[in-house]
Amino acid sequence: MSPSHTVSSAVLAAAVAASAQAGQMMSGPRVQSPIPDAELIARLAAGRAALGLDPDHGYRVARHHPGVEGTSVVRLAHTYKGVPIFGSETVLEVNAAGAIVGSSVADRRAGLGKGSANLAAKDFSVRPRQSAAAAIAAVTRQLAAPHLSVTPPAAELVIYPQVRTRRRAEAADKPDAQLNAFDVEDVVAGYELAWLVRTRFVVNDRPLYRDTLVSAVDGRVLEQWNALQTAAPAAETGVGHSQYNGDVPLAAARDGRGYQLLDPTRGSGGAYGALAVTNANHTAKAGEIYTNASNTWGDGKQFLPGGSTTDANGQTAAVNAMWGMMNTYDMLRNTLGWHSLDGKDTATFIAAHVNTAYDNAYYDDSCKCMYIGDGNQFNSLGAIDVIGHEMSHGVTAATSNLLYFGESGGLNESNSDIGGEVVEAYARAGGTGASIPALGNDWVLGKEISKTGTPLRYMYKPSLDNASPDAWSSGLKKLDVHYSSGPNNRMFYFLAQGSNAAPDSDYYSKYLTRSPAAMSGIGLEKAYRIWFRAASTRFTFITNYADARRKVLATAEDMYGKGSREAIAVQRAYAAINVGPDVDE
Repeated sequence: MSPSHTVSSAVLAAAVAASAQAGQMMSGPRVQSPIPDAELIARLAAGRAALGLDPDHGYRVARHHPGVEGTSVVRLAHTYKGVPIFGSETVLEVNAAGAIVGSSVADRRAGLGKGSANLAAKDFSVRPRQSAAAAIAAVTRQLAAPHLSVTPPAAELVIYPQVRTRRRAEAADKPDAQLNAFDVEDVVAGYELAWLVRTRFVVNDRPLYRDTLVSAVDGRVLEQWNALQTAAPAAETGVGHSQYNGDVPLAAARDGRGYQLLDPTRGSGGAYGALAVTNANHTAKAGEIYTNASNTWGDGKQFLPGGSTTDANGQTAAVNAMWGMMNTYDMLRNTLGWHSLDGKDTATFIAAHVNTAYDNAYYDDSCKCMYIGDGNQFNSLGAIDVIGHEMSHGVTAATSNLLYFGESGGLNESNSDIGGEVVEAYARAGGTGASIPALGNDWVLGKEISKTGTPLRYMYKPSLDNASPDAWSSGLKKLDVHYSSGPNNRMFYFLAQGSNAAPDSDYYSKYLTRSPAAMSGIGLEKAYRIWFRAASTRFTFITNYADARRKVLATAEDMYGKGSREAIAVQRAYAAINVGPDVDE
């Protein structure tokens, strides 16, 4: 069985109603499901026998978050003898009347249980031989330098499915270079009890955030990946001299001495009670909220090395940050009804001037915030598409929480690249209104921060960066997530803008073999609504490219109907990156 697929079993069929036709995704920040958690768990548990599961298999509510069009989403971990199975979960979308209107599952339970189906060949023990403290110590020992903990290390006991990728029978004789994403499937070959260790360290003034799976049997490191996802009073309108967008209006709050870069009209709670920009002042800490005697900020120029972080030149990085946050917040709220990063309207913040000559920007889920460097090889990292990218990591963390390695990690990065482009289009068009503009973004990431004008990534033809592939291949999961994002970026470009039939064009795909040779796009507005809804209400944290195609297509069919122009465009856009078959328009 593929590890992740859309639910169609009789277990939930009676509870699942047809989704409503598409409209504006305008919903408030309601979170708790109208159905009590215990009732949802009982419904799912009642169907265990139909799925071949014994009573040792259970469900645990992991979290709730808003859905779209007034729905709420409940994510439930699959458990065995009370221990969660890593990567195995059920996602339910519930409407205000308490009806389940959508569901999906990532199922990695098939080999756990009594009898011959048990891949462990004996009753699987959930008693660890290694302690949580020993697992944390094993991870910490890997560090060669002194470190400071941002948050205390934590370890959670999980059952780790050992997954192998195999060819489907019908593709047994295909050469590797001709494989499509639908020619292979991930299968569970065994299980190991493990500690999921989360460490959030600062080493040599640089963040080192890792998630590590450590065997609870003998202390071996099973997997490890980077967990750092890179790229009050009434507000008054001030003027910011920005580096990339000219003079922009900024929301600031008056205090006893002047003004703060604090915007209580966009979110509440969080670290500062409102949207804010702080001055890290060349450290790895957030620092204090930016203040100024007047409500005019910045000089519009790149930060001068060795200069003050609080004078007009130093304020420019803060102007960039506030402008990016305001537009990202407004795009999500005004077009999708999504409130702040978590959908619950919790205020976030950006720390500017992080470290010294730091060539990075990143999202930190421990504070639900972003850190922006001044750059060395780059200019200031606070361009609008970079900030939209980093804030989109916060949305992913609050919803599907796509695992940050392999194909799911590539989709995580691609979701942020997509978000960055949409925010750029929205901001360039004035940053108002309930629609996503058709034009305004450049379909490349990081061009403005580049001192040579060369983008970091190209949505329409990822291989132009000489590292990212244009299409899926069996080796995609081995790439860094910033490169494995490439095919999905191209898919989204084709979905919105269409392709070109000329083989020498940067917008051509050899995988589009049906008619017409150049597929038609459906526009940025529809493409993003389909993508956002699928990613936030259907994706699980191990969704891969093939599963993403299934769930994005199901979403398009829910919103516009089977056989619709939009559903056909989804199929063709994924076919264009070697994921699934092509179809005629």
